[in-house]
Amino acid sequence: MDSIFSPPLHRQRHQFVIDFVKRNKPKKVVDLGCSECSLLQKLKFHREIELLVGVDIDGANIKKKMHGLAPMSTDYLQPSYDQLRIELYQGSVTQEDARLRGFDLVTSIELIEHLTLADVKRFSEVVFGYMTPVAVIVSTPNSEFNPLFPRPAGFRHSDHKFEWTRAEFKSWALKVCLEYGYEVEFTGVGQAPPGQQERVGFCSQIGVFHWLGGRQECNMLFGDDAEDVFSYTLLYSINYPSLHDNNILQRVLVSEVLYWAEKMKRNWIEERTGERDDTYTLCPAEGEGEECLRASERHMEMEDKQTVYLTAACGAEMKNPGEHQESELFWTNGEGQQESCKLRRCVSVPLAVLWSCCPKLSALSGSLSNLRHVLMDNPEVKLSQDGSAVLLNDQEQDLEEEEEDHDDLEDSGYAVCSHGAEPEEDWEKNV
Repeated sequence: MDSIFSPPLHRQRHQFVIDFVKRNKPKKVVDLGCSECSLLQKLKFHREIELLVGVDIDGANIKKKMHGLAPMSTDYLQPSYDQLRIELYQGSVTQEDARLRGFDLVTSIELIEHLTLADVKRFSEVVFGYMTPVAVIVSTPNSEFNPLFPRPAGFRHSDHKFEWTRAEFKSWALKVCLEYGYEVEFTGVGQAPPGQQERVGFCSQIGVFHWLGGRQECNMLFGDDAEDVFSYTLLYSINYPSLHDNNILQRVLVSEVLYWAEKMKRNWIEERTGERDDTYTLCPAEGEGEECLRASERHMEMEDKQTVYLTAACGAEMKNPGEHQESELFWTNGEGQQESCKLRRCVSVPLAVLWSCCPKLSALSGSLSNLRHVLMDNPEVKLSQDGSAVLLNDQEQDLEEEEEDHDDLEDSGYAVCSHGAEPEEDWEKNV
């Protein structure tokens, strides 16, 4: 049947729901009779929805496709402030479940015709009387359209218990509105051939119900002392990553800081050596901060029996880096002999530069002090002593010295020295 429509009829029904979501922006949506979750697969991309629920009596159908609703890798790599939780339940639409009360939108797409007339009455009581959503979309086959199909007389599906005419559907819908305080508008999808639309109507007829009560009144309804009923079985639930989660926000901030600091460091190396690394491309906003790398600090630590001077030679300016000699660390061993080893240089990238030149960082952190606070206790980021700059090793020097110094340091019996590192406490045993 879908083949005679373009787009296919099931897609037109789903698009009708999507268009409604775009216009009305409901936050809580449940699809009754979700089957293999095909409508939910489309709705999950509309991030105005914060809670998306599917219900079907056939749990096996749900399990076939439910993992397709999981977040994609990009949702974790680039989380947004949008919040989305997805829940899938096995249960009957004729049963009450308190977890489905007070939704903004309930959809029932080609479901009601699979119920007996007794169950249709119960469906009305549960959906409109108990769940009391702000809006309900119900679609069902229009039997007046059936003679246009090139097939024998009968229902469109072997499991259909009935197929209503437009008048029968209207009668049921108006009765629901009168009993439960809704109003309804009638429409549909699947246009008839030219000249026959008025005579036979749409292939799938749709009723869009709007509750006449306000949201505040709805909340008062659910504040009663009635005992909550939980008749559905939860089969699947997932929370999408969101920047409202403090752990995720911190992870993204740290990742952005390390990424942009490394790019700024690479730019400084390129300016110093004249060699271009095409794997790092500076954006215009970042270029504004090229000249902002400042000289690193000197660190001093005092130990019993030994004095350690730690000096890091860093780029004073990005555009005109000064010439810095290799620094040395000196200590005195127990026999009065003075020894030394070379220190690694580092590049100091001020947080103020990162925060001002990277709009995403400033938007996520809100203020420079907030950014510093997040980074202070994070083991992935090394800050200067006053917390004003990110310190990165000058990897170029590391690579140059690795082969040159490795054998000598290995044979010397002394600990390998690095920026901020202390000699081992039992170093004298190796002398």
